[in-house]
Amino acid sequence: MDGGVTGEAGTAGLLHTVPALAARFDADLDAAAPGIRRVHVVDGWLLATAVATGVTPAVEAAVLAHVRHLAAAGASAVLVTCSSIGEAAEAAAAQVEVPVLRVDAPMARDAVARAAAPGARGSVAVLATLASTLGPTGRLVERAARDAGAAVAVEARVVEGAAAARDAGDGDRADELVARAVAEAAAGADAVVLAQASMAGAAARADVAVPVLTSPAGGVAALVGALGVDGGAR
Repeated sequence: MDGGVTGEAGTAGLLHTVPALAARFDADLDAAAPGIRRVHVVDGWLLATAVATGVTPAVEAAVLAHVRHLAAAGASAVLVTCSSIGEAAEAAAAQVEVPVLRVDAPMARDAVARAAAPGARGSVAVLATLASTLGPTGRLVERAARDAGAAVAVEARVVEGAAAARDAGDGDRADELVARAVAEAAAGADAVVLAQASMAGAAARADVAVPVLTSPAGGVAALVGALGVDGGAR
């Protein structure tokens, strides 16, 4: 591991690829651990490149550089909030001294636990609005199933039109398309995973009998846990 700067206890680092998510995670951190110091980095190029050409060596290098910057700025744990670059986050984690967390990892473990429970069908549906996210999150759920020794089938698909609607500024239309896809996927699954943090707002619209899992809550809980914060103000 890298012998770089070790962050101050209780300081959260967050790496985003969507600017709007900084405010979303600030609010979630305020609710989970009031008063906690946080440092944000936003780099939209990471997601744009992942969408266009995949997670390239240049993307991996940039993620590592951002993580090192956050650690040098005082972060004692870093949460990467973009699932599309989750595998690059794991690669960075092996090269720094602070914990580097994937936002979707707790969600993946939760989905597998639900699908492997007694009486469950052994099926998880993964939905994304971007193909660049579908692969990383789908593979993460599959790995969580292997780690748990569970026979879980993963069905992953892109919600057509949702990304275009959000890019056009029609978040309501995007959430409606996601909610419809959730209703369809829930018919054959024990849990529905929404692969991107930006999809979390659609979960409330989906009136289904199975859990609809989103990444921000689990990611924030994991970050707070890695910081050793008990939820009180610091």
